[in-house]
Amino acid sequence: MKLVKLFGIALLTIGLAGPAMAQDMSQQGGAQAPQGDQVDQLAELVGLSDDQQTEIRGIIEEMQGQIQGLQAEAQQLQQAIQAEIKPDYDEDTIRDNAEKLGDLTGEMTALSTLMQAKVDAVFTEEQRAELDKRMKQMQQQMQQQRQMQQQMQQQ
Repeated sequence: MKLVKLFGIALLTIGLAGPAMAQDMSQQGGAQAPQGDQVDQLAELVGLSDDQQTEIRGIIEEMQGQIQGLQAEAQQLQQAIQAEIKPDYDEDTIRDNAEKLGDLTGEMTALSTLMQAKVDAVFTEEQRAELDKRMKQMQQQMQQQRQMQQQMQQQ
C-alpha cells in the first residue's frame, strides 16, 4: 500500500509539485494552499505532535524554494518553445529547450519524491497505519462517488 501512503503524503505537495508536468504550468494559476493548512490537515488526519509538525514544515520550506525555482525556469522554457510556433521556427532551439524542459521536469519529480520520503520518515508506524486506513476510506468514498455518477449518467 505504498501508493496509498504516497497519495496521503501528496496532500503536502499538491501545491508544490503539482505543476511538475510542464505542459500544465501555463494553465495553472498561483493558487496554492498555504503549507500551514496542509500540515494542519495532515496533523489532524494522523495526529502529528508539535515537533513533527515543525519538522515537516521545515522539510517543506527547505524544498519548496528549490521546486519553485525549477518551476519558474521550466515555465520560461515552455514559453520559449511556444514562441517558436511560427513560420520561421528554429528546430534546434525547440529541441534544445525541450530537452532542458525534460531535465527540469525530472528534477522536479525527484525533489517532490524526496520531499515525500522525508515527510514519510517523520511519521511513526502508528501514524503510517492511520494514514493508510484513512486513504483507503477516501479511495472507497471516491469510488462510490464515481459509481453514483456513472449510474446517474446512464439514466
